[in-house]
Amino acid sequence: MVNGEPLRPTPGPPLAALDFDDDVYRRYRLPARKLRDTERRLEFWDGDTETALEVREPTTPYHERPSHLLAQLVGYIAQVRGKPIACFGTMDLEFPATAKCAKRILQADQSMYLHPERANLVGPAAMVVGENHYPDVVLEVDYSTDVRRNKLALYDAWGFPEVWVDVPEQSVRRRRSRGITIYLRKDGALSPAPASCAFPSWRATEIHAALNEERLTERTAQALERVGRLLGERDGTGPDDHLLARSLRRQAKAEARAAELERRAAFVRRLLASRGVAASGNFPLDQPGFADADVEALADMALDCDSQAEFAARLVRARKG
Repeated sequence: MVNGEPLRPTPGPPLAALDFDDDVYRRYRLPARKLRDTERRLEFWDGDTETALEVREPTTPYHERPSHLLAQLVGYIAQVRGKPIACFGTMDLEFPATAKCAKRILQADQSMYLHPERANLVGPAAMVVGENHYPDVVLEVDYSTDVRRNKLALYDAWGFPEVWVDVPEQSVRRRRSRGITIYLRKDGALSPAPASCAFPSWRATEIHAALNEERLTERTAQALERVGRLLGERDGTGPDDHLLARSLRRQAKAEARAAELERRAAFVRRLLASRGVAASGNFPLDQPGFADADVEALADMALDCDSQAEFAARLVRARKG
């Protein structure tokens, strides 16, 4: 089942029926026995023909940045949600051999699991259709390619629930298609949608803007917080369930508390000074009971006391009484 629908994954169209443009992709023979030893980045490997495809254009920062930036953004969402989200990058996505088809392999630019504890990925093994959980989202960055003409048909046939295709603003070949398209599985097929299902309420326009920002903007930060809170509501978690977020929240609360006490202390010193009563150094921050007294009580003491010592004594009595 994917998104509540019965799933019957198939190997997808044969290589000859997929539009892998030879001007964009380089083809070479890669025997199955050498598959695990290769360190080359594969767009697709077809076991029937033992053909590997890779992008001809050299890897550029414009292609690599969106997938790495997405992992950072998802990390922020995870802090608000209170549970980790795993990004596995370009790991192998494998359709196992069947009686009618040899093994096939895809590599996306990013693969994300909202519940990594369920992924069941053992060691260096690939994500295998029918054996492992699908990534909740896979990202394809179309800087110079167009996966709609080839890989998208395979993601669809293999049963992936959600695929994002981003064309960066720096893309020259895909100038007219800049933006991100979210494909969701509906009625048994992947179809364009305005917003993500895995990351509730995160709209395609927001995601594309976030992936093309030089630095995190307030608008993107608000979107990340919104998505994180919605995910937390699903899971019954929140920032205090995330170790780093919890630590940062505690630190922020402690700093806010210290600042508030310093303001109260300055207020007391001004009242005492208005009455000609001298107050030394860190007074009354360093006095027992000061942190527990409210502002109104502190004001009354400062207006009644004729010395710093009397104020300190009043604090002690208030604390005991």
